[in-house]
Amino acid sequence: MNSLFQSASPEAPLAERLRPKTLDEVVGQSHLLGANKPLRLAFQSGKLPSMILWGPPGVGKTTLARLIANTADADFIPISAVLSGIKDIREAVERAELTLQQHGRKTILFVDEVHRFNKGQQDAFLPFVESGLITFIGATTENPSFEVNSALLSRAQVFVLNALSEPELALLLERARLLVAGNISFSD
Repeated sequence: MNSLFQSASPEAPLAERLRPKTLDEVVGQSHLLGANKPLRLAFQSGKLPSMILWGPPGVGKTTLARLIANTADADFIPISAVLSGIKDIREAVERAELTLQQHGRKTILFVDEVHRFNKGQQDAFLPFVESGLITFIGATTENPSFEVNSALLSRAQVFVLNALSEPELALLLERARLLVAGNISFSD
């Protein structure tokens, strides 16, 4: 089994080296990932819905989306609403179609900062979410009820990610300390 400390190269940034590789390594979000909780049950059933991950910066929205794709053995296509447009959405859909045809694999399309897309751009996902070609995962720091259009919102489940607690942050700091073999000291 992969360990928390095995896959990233020693030259990678510390945050990348600390990134969880399995659901059990995720710190926080026990209300979603704990035993018999919504995302854990979805993982176990193999039936992942399209979803919106809503929470403050740094709580693991992108990491969770990647873990979902890895667990589901799905192709993972990340796009940023800040840097992308309709052309990028079309390219992602074409790749999803090709992946399904050639390899029989589903695609998870991850849209970071989904609230930055306008209504027309958000509408572009609808036919592909409805057909099941893609499983849509949007990440946002803004309330999706106000920032994601109702058509897309009605086709996705919203999961609220919480800020990490002090004990959870302490656990991450301890993991970092162990990772760098005691070369960093932490104080309150």
